[in-house]
Amino acid sequence: MSERIPDQVFPPGEYIREELETRGWTQGDLAAITGRPPQMISLLLKGNKIVTPETARDLAAAFGTSPQFWLNLDNAYRLWVLSQKNDAGKDKPGDVAEKAKLFEFAPVKDMVKRNWIPDATSAGELRDRLLEFFGTKSLDAESALPFAAKKSTSYGADTPEQRAWAARVRNLAPGVGAARFDPATYSAGLADLQTLVTHEADVRRVPKLLADLGVRLLIVEHLPRSRLDGGMFWLTEGNEKPVVAVTMRFDRIDNFWFTLAHECAHVLHGDRSSVDVNLVGEGAEASAEKPEAERRADEWAANFLLADDELDKFILRVSPLFSKKRIYQFANRVKVHPGIIVGQLQRRGKIHWSHNREMLVKVRDILTDAALTDGWGSCPTH
Repeated sequence: MSERIPDQVFPPGEYIREELETRGWTQGDLAAITGRPPQMISLLLKGNKIVTPETARDLAAAFGTSPQFWLNLDNAYRLWVLSQKNDAGKDKPGDVAEKAKLFEFAPVKDMVKRNWIPDATSAGELRDRLLEFFGTKSLDAESALPFAAKKSTSYGADTPEQRAWAARVRNLAPGVGAARFDPATYSAGLADLQTLVTHEADVRRVPKLLADLGVRLLIVEHLPRSRLDGGMFWLTEGNEKPVVAVTMRFDRIDNFWFTLAHECAHVLHGDRSSVDVNLVGEGAEASAEKPEAERRADEWAANFLLADDELDKFILRVSPLFSKKRIYQFANRVKVHPGIIVGQLQRRGKIHWSHNREMLVKVRDILTDAALTDGWGSCPTH
């Protein structure tokens, strides 16, 4: 018997039956030839038993075919049966394919875990919930980006995690009260913000001060794999309602203040909405590799926290012996928290990231007590 491709899909048992009739064999004969129980041969002919590789090998030897022939027949039949069924609680192939696309677009499991969207059983239900969450009529990368936000680092396409985080900020931001934003008032008021960098306890005053300057501050925990540190968004196209969000990915006073200052710089310069990735920490991207707006925000933030000329003079005076005593003395003189000085020295590559970690105090709990927070078990309504 030569191998053939059937015009219609039948179980392998139909072909076995034909071969038995051609040879004048009974089911018992085939059982004896293959050394299989007669009951197994009966189930095979009825299509109630899957053709295993061992069975395919024995059928091929008995009928002079290849084992692959019988495996292909059985696989084709089983797939056809599945295509005809609509089991209760099971997704159709089309639903599975659509769900796969939706999971590629958004980190669905993480969003459900964070209570950003309710769980969904069908592809259609999940699509509707994502459309509502992203506030869009189409689930493509461009239309689903809130505030026309563009990632500022890295510079390729945005990831599902970054896209979802930005949309969550957009959904929560209207719930934060703030004064009317005036660029001149905001620029002048940044001097008051600068006075809060001396003591970690003053972090709790940041949300209220920014709100008085017309800026909504939110704390939204980053999603796994996102490497997000913060973002700046405009709620309206006319740059009238700025929003600053930070993730507190690293619970260190220096990282909080640099991220915040970087996003505040975007507001000051009227930059377009953006999402910042790998902004702080040991793996931060070098400013030289960033777009002009990002380099400008980095430079402004560093100088805002500690005047460049002051830090330059300190480095020239004590390098390479940056002792704890000298850092504390310098911090007292310039009225900047010593952890911020350590962070700036690390950022410039003057000391290793592991040095003076006791100065890098945690401020997340202080901040989340004073600002609208989503994460670490907290989930505001959306």
